[in-house]
This record gives sequence, structure tokens and C-alpha cells, in this order.
Amino acid sequence: MNPILAGVIASLCAGLATFVGALPVLLPVAYTRRAQGMMLGFGGGVMLAATAFSLIVPGTEAAIAQGFSQIMAALIMVAGVALGAILLQVANERVPHEHFIKGREGIDVTKLKRIWLFIFAISLHNFPEGLAVGVNFGSENFADGLPLAIGIGLQNFPEGLVVALSLVAQKYTRGYALWTTLLTGLVEPVGGFIGAAVVSLGEFLLPWGMAFAAGAMLFVISGDIIPESHEQGREKEGTIGVMVGFAVMMFLDIGLG
Repeated sequence: MNPILAGVIASLCAGLATFVGALPVLLPVAYTRRAQGMMLGFGGGVMLAATAFSLIVPGTEAAIAQGFSQIMAALIMVAGVALGAILLQVANERVPHEHFIKGREGIDVTKLKRIWLFIFAISLHNFPEGLAVGVNFGSENFADGLPLAIGIGLQNFPEGLVVALSLVAQKYTRGYALWTTLLTGLVEPVGGFIGAAVVSLGEFLLPWGMAFAAGAMLFVISGDIIPESHEQGREKEGTIGVMVGFAVMMFLDIGLG
């Protein structure tokens, strides 16, 4: 299969898991804040392991395979991670969005409907995930790309449910909440296409692309997901979720990669 097409399909499947995970919001079941904290932590743990095992480690190996020394390979990883984090920081400052707990961030756009602020916030989470999947498939590294896509999809299930529950708590209808999770999930194949297209331009871009995606994901994990999983006395549950998510993704990457 064409690597760019494979990257788009894989990231699309991972993104649609956000919508599928949100479907239980239609059931008359009450989910405690502690359960939501654990689900958020699980997603953060999966992404944290993915940055290490699916992006930084193979990115370093790719740089060394291109003839760089270990020191230079490490410097490429550091520079790429920094660039990815800087891009997300700029996006946080310039894109108007609103978190469920932290409130509004970015430029002030008072006329924009609040639901779109939530959509932009969730999209800032999802784009780096699609980018990471696309980078792996764009380099024709399907062995590492498959477990990464599976891991991202797994963490999108609880993330989609948490997003839907949070929207319902904000007095949006369940149908509106499902539509929102679907829309934000479709951001991932956009990131997948960009990641796959960039690294397919030349092998020399692969280490940079992996490091860039890792930096973007680390920024989201540290800046949004883990802090929100620890809010309102949910530190223990959020931490357990992170540990379980990290272990699951590590198993997938080592066992399938």
C-alpha cells in the first residue's frame, strides 16, 4: 500500500476510536470523576510510552543508520522535540480554545461559540497523535506504525468518553457531544497525511519528523492531559491510569513492533 495512504487510513481509524469511545454517553450510566481521571491518565500513559518507544527510539536509530554519530543523533532528537513543543505552544497562544477545567486560552474571540472553543482544544490534542502515526507509516515503518496506531486508538476510546461526558456536563445534548467527538477525531487523519507526506519526501527527514511528533505529544501530555487527570483530588486515579496506559503501550510496541 502507498505509505501516505496507509498513514491516512491508520490515523483515521485511530481518530474514529474517539467517536466510538464516546457512544456509552448514550447509556444511563453515571461515571464518577475518579473514573474519568483514570481514563484521562490512561490516555496520557499511552501517549507517553508512544513518544519513547514509537518515536524517539526509532528516530534515533534512523539518524544513526543515516551515518550520524550517537551524539549527533541525540542532538537531532533534542532539536526536533523542542520544535514540536514550540509549535504546540504557539498554537496554544494563537488558537482560541477552552479546556473543561483550565478554562479559556489563546487569543480572545468573544463572538465564537463556546462549543467551537472546546473543539479547537480537543483538536490540539488529536493533531499530534495523527502526526505521529503518519510519520511512522510514511517512512514505510509499518512494524512500528501498527502498534502505535493501535495504542493511539486504545487511548482515544476513554478520551472520547471523557470528552462526551464533559460536554454533557456543560449542558450540551448527547447528540451534540457525539458530533463533537466525531469532528475532533477527523483531525487525526489530517495530521497523519501531513506526517506521512513530509517524511516520504526524503529519508533524511524521518528522524526530524519523529522527534517533532514526539515533542508535540509531550507538550500535550504534560500541559493538558496529566494536569486535567489530577484535578479535583483525582491524583491517585490519574497516576494509576498513566501507569496502566504506559504499560499497555510498552507491551504493544515491544510485542508487536
